[in-house]
Amino acid sequence: MVVIFGKKKTKINEVDQQLLTDIKKLKQEWETLDRIIEHSVEPSEEGLLDLSVAKAKYFYLLREARKRNLNALS
Repeated sequence: MVVIFGKKKTKINEVDQQLLTDIKKLKQEWETLDRIIEHSVEPSEEGLLDLSVAKAKYFYLLREARKRNLNALS
């Protein structure tokens, strides 16, 4: 593959930044859902499913960031 004027590196940096942004958003979503479930008298199945999906997505993106040698926890 021929790299002209570092375009590939710029594209990779953009993808990395988007990954870090997505990780932060998913962490907030997970924490919000967790607080709602904690304060619920009887959490719904749908709420518990949403919580587990958000948690799974978050950890998946963290693994991806680790593969790319990014620090996502700062």
